[in-house]
Amino acid sequence: MRPVIFMLLALIARTTVFAAVSIEIDLAKQKAFLLEDGEVIDESPIASGRYGHLTPRGDFEVLEKDLNHKSSLYGKIVTRGGRVLVSNADVYMSVPSGARFVEAPMKYFLRFHGASGMHAGYLPGYPASHGCVRLPLEKAIEFYNAAEIGTPVRVHGVTPTYRPPPRRILAKPTPGAKPRKPWNIFKFLGF
Repeated sequence: MRPVIFMLLALIARTTVFAAVSIEIDLAKQKAFLLEDGEVIDESPIASGRYGHLTPRGDFEVLEKDLNHKSSLYGKIVTRGGRVLVSNADVYMSVPSGARFVEAPMKYFLRFHGASGMHAGYLPGYPASHGCVRLPLEKAIEFYNAAEIGTPVRVHGVTPTYRPPPRRILAKPTPGAKPRKPWNIFKFLGF
């Protein structure tokens, strides 16, 4: 009886067709696509790695899934009371006395190469990460639930160049100086 059951299970396993899920990340478009049998079933805006920390390109596969992953390299430095001293810190920065390094949360993490992976995070509208691919929370959940260890991940395209506009520094008035009056065309013309 047992051999018959094993043969039946083997036959069912060979005839059952599972949809092939894959992930495609287009750095130029700053989008991620979830594919089933080569057809796009979902897409998401992303924030990939910025210059100096580019997201690696190539053909990879999901190596790890971690629902509540935390970065071992990046985070923030906060006081005991929770006040943020450095918002974009890394583990190599010195931490002042009475403060601590807090690892950055990377929920719904799908590692695909080295330290790089996909996870829920902030999307400012341009490449801004240290190499990971950030997705909005709801999309990160969808990609996480659809992918398994071994799911193919293809990263292609050229990261768009983005330079944030320079911050305007407003000059402080010199102590004791009178504020300048704005130029008035009517006064200039004698009205």
